[in-house]
Amino acid sequence: ESKVSEGGLNVTLTIRLLMHGKEVGSIIGKKGETVKKMREESGARINISEGNCPERIVTITGPTDAIFKAFAMIAYKFEEDITNSMSNSTATSKPPVTLRLVVPASQCGSLIGKGGSKIKEIRESTGAQVQVAGDMLPNSTERAVTISGTPDAIIQCVKQICVVMLESPPKGATIPYRPKPASTPVIFAGGQ
Repeated sequence: ESKVSEGGLNVTLTIRLLMHGKEVGSIIGKKGETVKKMREESGARINISEGNCPERIVTITGPTDAIFKAFAMIAYKFEEDITNSMSNSTATSKPPVTLRLVVPASQCGSLIGKGGSKIKEIRESTGAQVQVAGDMLPNSTERAVTISGTPDAIIQCVKQICVVMLESPPKGATIPYRPKPASTPVIFAGGQ
């Protein structure tokens, strides 16, 4: 069953992304057209958590190559949104695309590597910025991994992260992060 496809085992993997409401809206598109197209073209299952939450979880499941396709489409969609939002602003430098993965804390060690060696290697080989949150997400055993850069850098970075996650499966039970409904306003410190 597991045939080796380009640069990785062709196994089914699940990657979870943490997004703000308007990012989710951008991915869903008018009447769900964008996400439908992403599902069809990538072949990945893309699931979006219910939410009147400020944050939603987008779950992408499928063979690794389907996941990369879905990621590419999301990254390019976000880049397009940035470009569109800049067309009427005076900013000259284009901000990077930023995606936040949700990763079981037990896998973050492998992702960071001894003395940060692995994460440094990923940064250097992909050109993407990668940051693993020091603290777990509320009521979970997961941490946020923030990736930013050009869509191509992000896709390369996700590929490498997938390889690490496949090579070192999570240990013990993972308590998945579930965003809380917005009852009280959440103030994010430092624009994270």
